[in-house]
Amino acid sequence: MALAWLLVVVAGILETGFAVCLKLSHGFTRLWPTIAFAAFALGSFGLLTLSLRKLDVGPAYAVWTGIGAAGTAIYGMIFLDDVVSTLKLVSISLVIVGVIGLQLSGSGGH
Repeated sequence: MALAWLLVVVAGILETGFAVCLKLSHGFTRLWPTIAFAAFALGSFGLLTLSLRKLDVGPAYAVWTGIGAAGTAIYGMIFLDDVVSTLKLVSISLVIVGVIGLQLSGSGGH
């Protein structure tokens, strides 16, 4: 069960990678960011698929998207000059708390 959750976490980190590369690809007009997007997306979906063999789909999917959303927002603020605001930081914190709660609630699996 722990390995399945580890796969979800890594898949969520890869989701951050594919979201960032999607932006950097400028509509798939830049070769290397487009290739990186495809690699991150395949890895992310592949690991999520493997994790769903053991985990309930609702909590696993929510954790995956939560990690991706929070990771992408944080990356954007640090490296892409996205606007930083108190509301944005509080909202990201709430997403992270929600991800932790969903992970804890979804530990039953199959």
